[in-house]
Amino acid sequence: MPIFPGGRPPRQPGPGRRGVPGPARPAARPPARPRPGSQVLRLGSPRPRLRLVGLGLTIVLLVFTVRLLQVQAVDAEAYAARANVNRYIPVTLAAERGAITDRSGVALATTVDAYDITAAPDLLTPERIKAEGAARQAAELLAPVLDEQPDVLERKLTANPASKYVVLARQQTPKVWNRIKELKKAAADRAAKKRGVNVLAGVNSEPHSKRVYPNGDLAAGILGFVNSEGRGGGGIEAQLDAVLAGRDGKLVRAQSFGRQVPTGDVQEKPAVPGSTVELTLDRDIQWAAQSAITRQVRESAADRGYVVVQDTRSGEILAMANAPGYDPNDLAHADSSALGNAALQDAYEPGSVSKVMTMAAVLEEGAATPATHVEVPNRLPRADRAFADDVDHATWHLTLNGVLAKSSNIGTILAAEQLGKDQPQANRVLHSYLRKFGIGEPTGLGFPGETPGILAPPQKWSASQQHTIPFGQGLSLNAVQAASVYSTIAGGGERVRPTLVRGTKGPDGRFTPAPAPPRTRVVSEETAKSLATMLESVVDDRDGTGTKAKIPGYRVAGKTGTSNRVDPRTGRYHGYTASFAGFAPADQPRVTVYCAIQNPTRGSYFGGQICGPVYKQVMEFALKSLQVPPSGAQPPRLPVSYGDE
Repeated sequence: MPIFPGGRPPRQPGPGRRGVPGPARPAARPPARPRPGSQVLRLGSPRPRLRLVGLGLTIVLLVFTVRLLQVQAVDAEAYAARANVNRYIPVTLAAERGAITDRSGVALATTVDAYDITAAPDLLTPERIKAEGAARQAAELLAPVLDEQPDVLERKLTANPASKYVVLARQQTPKVWNRIKELKKAAADRAAKKRGVNVLAGVNSEPHSKRVYPNGDLAAGILGFVNSEGRGGGGIEAQLDAVLAGRDGKLVRAQSFGRQVPTGDVQEKPAVPGSTVELTLDRDIQWAAQSAITRQVRESAADRGYVVVQDTRSGEILAMANAPGYDPNDLAHADSSALGNAALQDAYEPGSVSKVMTMAAVLEEGAATPATHVEVPNRLPRADRAFADDVDHATWHLTLNGVLAKSSNIGTILAAEQLGKDQPQANRVLHSYLRKFGIGEPTGLGFPGETPGILAPPQKWSASQQHTIPFGQGLSLNAVQAASVYSTIAGGGERVRPTLVRGTKGPDGRFTPAPAPPRTRVVSEETAKSLATMLESVVDDRDGTGTKAKIPGYRVAGKTGTSNRVDPRTGRYHGYTASFAGFAPADQPRVTVYCAIQNPTRGSYFGGQICGPVYKQVMEFALKSLQVPPSGAQPPRLPVSYGDE
């Protein structure tokens, strides 16, 4: 058999190839022969390894498939809910609280921007911050800015180390937050330079609003205050909280790892601001009343006092001042006993200022006239005692006008007995007039904590009460009720229910006036006019008890009051209530002023001596402020005693 070079025969041209020989190829290299003693290496088959890798991938894919089925089919709703909780964060949009203004639109209560300072305690743990005492360091940095003790702040930061949120201080000013931001920046710079750890990294702020009372303690008893939760805690703030508060909005935003997603969905329900409440108060008259009563309470070393100023035509309260008061901007240092509105919340026996209602009943029933003779003995035995006047005297021969001018208790008892054919009937008649004047029922202001006073039904009057109630002991009222009595006389015998709110202005700027107050006829215009003239004698006559209330150029009608006071702590009589009530000008009434001082312990305790000057000061200011012209005629000067006729 022929042997060919290279171990194989030459390539023959096939059927599709041309027979032209190509270039000569080099001969193939003969295979190397194994050296003696060496082993031949053979590659293993890759198939087992491929099968193992394929099995592993199959298992992994199977696990993913099972998990995917669990997430998307079995537990889909639960995981979707959890995802929404973590992804979509609801944020409350606080509504701006409406302002409270006086009758001229001057702000008495308003809202400014504020911040709640918060922190994340979990960022201050040694494990997280890699340092000891981080909470203490943060507390010491923040304490002077927040005006708080470091120990207090440290307790808040360490009480729950796992917490992500704690409030360190509420309603801080933008100035405070700016100072904290400066501290945060300084702490971050030190940490970046490896000079310490950033202990303020978790301190943040939440924008809120803060209630501010720009006039300090002015009208605080009326305005009330707002508590730490942003709700009214007293006064008008509490009474009209729903009107002032508005409606909070809501913002739902997407976030990832605690940060808002810029392109994420945002759902927003805007907040609706609260309405502005316009009061009937006149800020300037309120200031005059508050200044006068504060000074007199201090000089008399009294427990408290109040002044009420009312428009006799409309029934609107122009001022309602209390002393002592408080600053609603600084409740932490306020006396808790002064937080209310004593002018509406104190029930006390009015004393002789109440005699005008007895005289109104006597005149209206035709039982007497201002000129009727009344013989007033030194003592009057009735029931289980002998009644006396505030001064010891021989028998007085007074007119009914003189009984009121000299404020005779005995003369008032004798006049009240003429209201019926017997004492029970006289009691019923007098009770009916007291109720028509508004005694024993709410004023209609709807003020939180207001007292309606105490007026027992006539059949329950004790033997002594049926003789003391005519001159103002044995019944109780509040200061606004007392002022309303004199406004009724000044208004021609028609009682206008007192009002404190003129109206509201909504977020759209539209003003809605308050409903007109109801009017009730108590006595005739003739009776009211006679009473006004009699009340002038109290101030103008030399024998009157209210001469310190005279105002040059104006005719003044008024009445003094000095009553035994029930001590609220013991329930027994102790000390006195001094008061003065009246209106001016007497011939064309425009303003009513009522003053009362509880338990004066220094100097005089008579109403004419300590409340008469307060009345004069406040009334003069109010008349000038309202530009009321002086009286054009002299008072008629009714006779006080028989000899004056």
